[in-house]
Parts: sequence; C-alpha cells; structure tokens
Amino acid sequence: MIFVTVGTQLAFDRLIAAVDGWAARSGAEVFAQTGPGAYVPQHVEHRAFVAPAECRERMLAADAIVAHAGMGTILGALELGRPLLVLPRLAVLGEHRNDHQVATARRFGELGRVTVAADERELVVRLDELDALGAAGRIGPYASERLLAALSSFIDA
Repeated sequence: MIFVTVGTQLAFDRLIAAVDGWAARSGAEVFAQTGPGAYVPQHVEHRAFVAPAECRERMLAADAIVAHAGMGTILGALELGRPLLVLPRLAVLGEHRNDHQVATARRFGELGRVTVAADERELVVRLDELDALGAAGRIGPYASERLLAALSSFIDA
C-alpha cells in the first residue's frame, strides 16, 4: 500500500494528479490525503484531511510514502523508517511562497534519506521503481544529546 500526503495547509494537485494517473495504469493500492485541492482522484482512495493519529498509522502501514517535501512529513517518515519519495512544491507554479521545499528535498536527497522527483514525469518513473526504494533508516523522535548539549552551550555563552 502506498500512502500519499500533501500536508494540511496547501493544495498540491500536481502531485495528486500524477499519482492518480500512475495508479490507473499500475493498479497499485493507494490512499491519498489530498488537502484542500480542486483535483478529485479517480483511481485512488482519498480524503482531504486525516487526523494526525490516522496519518501516523497510515504511514506506518505503508510500503512507501509519496509526499510533498514538507519537514513534518519527511521527519515522520524517517522516524517510522518508511521509504519516502518526494516531489517538492514549486513557487513558480503557485504551489508555495518560495522554493524552500526544493532546497529541503535536495539536501535530504544528497544525504540519501529520501528519493526526490524533480517533476511529474520523474515521479511516475520513481513510482514504477518503488520496489527498489529502500528506507533510509530510522531517526529518533527527539534531537540528539550532542545537538542539545551544543545548543545549551551556545545559549549559556
């Protein structure tokens, strides 16, 4: 099962439409949290919003997660040890205020923590390769002791 999430704040019809088209062709089982978008998927089970607890349950049950490049989604997938494919929102398309998701996706991709698709075509190619998409390993739910100590030292100074 693939869980798709666009977060709760903004529509991301480009992502939902691309996954919906892929699901029609592949027959994969997909559930999408679509947010406040206008596009209505025809080939995937979907709801505009799911409660945080349900979102976490769906992430945990998923074989892979497909999402925008939001920090909450990325950290949640890494904490649960789930493979994550991201398509960053683009400011030029009116999907966000700026391109911070492009920078976030690039950095997490460089670290080998997520798989990044630059556009819808690449997203579909990566979806076809989902079996090869591995989890990047789990992270803890809290900051490391080393980071906390460094922050504490900085604040005390």
